[in-house]
Amino acid sequence: MMMPTTKTVAFFGASTGVGLAALKHTLAAGHKCIALCRDPSKLTAIFPSGSQPNLKIIEGNAHNILPVLQCLQTDDGRIVDVIVSTIGAKPTGFSVDDPDVCKKGAATILDALDQLRSSGIHGKPHIIATSTAGFSRFVRDVPLAMVPVYYLFVSVPGADKVVMEDRFSQSGESFTIFRASHLVDGESNNKIPIRVGIEDPKTGPECMAIGYTISREDAGRWLAENLVLKPNPKYMNKNVTVTY
Repeated sequence: MMMPTTKTVAFFGASTGVGLAALKHTLAAGHKCIALCRDPSKLTAIFPSGSQPNLKIIEGNAHNILPVLQCLQTDDGRIVDVIVSTIGAKPTGFSVDDPDVCKKGAATILDALDQLRSSGIHGKPHIIATSTAGFSRFVRDVPLAMVPVYYLFVSVPGADKVVMEDRFSQSGESFTIFRASHLVDGESNNKIPIRVGIEDPKTGPECMAIGYTISREDAGRWLAENLVLKPNPKYMNKNVTVTY
């Protein structure tokens, strides 16, 4: 079945960072977006009321089934075309505030899809879930000098993201796992080429891209352009790494 010209995209975790950048580019392309936020004021400060008619903001937690169910339904009674999840934990020293945030979010999204279909609401969305480089089961996918950094500071959230990756890749849903190298602040820079690595979750790397950093703005822009707006079939049901 062909995807409609105007898509409806559900965003989880789009109030900052990669998710916010992807949301901005998706809205700019004229698509409808539904964003779930624990604190809607973060998005209304960026998109004042009435300034963006294609954006619906729903207050709630991505671990709560009821607001997630709302977020996954279009106005005309379908399941949304695309789901973008960029939820993640906040760092607290050597750990994070919620070491299970991603795996719980994945479980809630999949449970919500099952409930919607059981109630007669149809649709097969493409799920895009943001993970991180550094945790491939097949190869070292970060520079050697970064391995101690990932071990010390990213091992806890990384383990959570590995479980999330498995839940989506084994769900039977259409998915892309989006892995970025170390995320930094800064404006989008079209002059810096973005390199892309592709890994099959079952058989391993198809092409490698190992790098140190990428800005949140560029990562979000790439996600929107290549996975949401004009999705490239070669990234379907794959783990995709982006880096400078």
